[in-house]
Amino acid sequence: MRLINIGFGNMVSAARLVAVVTPDSAPMKRIIQEARDRDKLIDATLGRRTRAVLIMDSDHIVLSSILPETVAARLQGGVPLAGDEAEES
Repeated sequence: MRLINIGFGNMVSAARLVAVVTPDSAPMKRIIQEARDRDKLIDATLGRRTRAVLIMDSDHIVLSSILPETVAARLQGGVPLAGDEAEES
C-alpha cells in the first residue's frame, strides 16, 4: 500500500484516491458540506486554508492545505514543488 503525504504528517492511500480538485467552485463547496452532514469529511488542514479536496473511493472527502499540483506530484512520485515546505509550517 502506497501512502501519499497530504501535509502535516497526514497521509492517504494512493490506491483509494479518486480525484484531487480545488475547493473554489460552488459544486465542490456543496460536496464538502454534504460530506460534513454525512460525517464523511476528514479535515487534515490543521486550521489552515483548504487548498485541495481529495475524493476517495470510500465516499470520504479529505481536505488538505497543500496545493492540488503538489498532491499530484507526490502521487506521481516526483519531487515536491518549490515552496511546499513553507506551506506545511
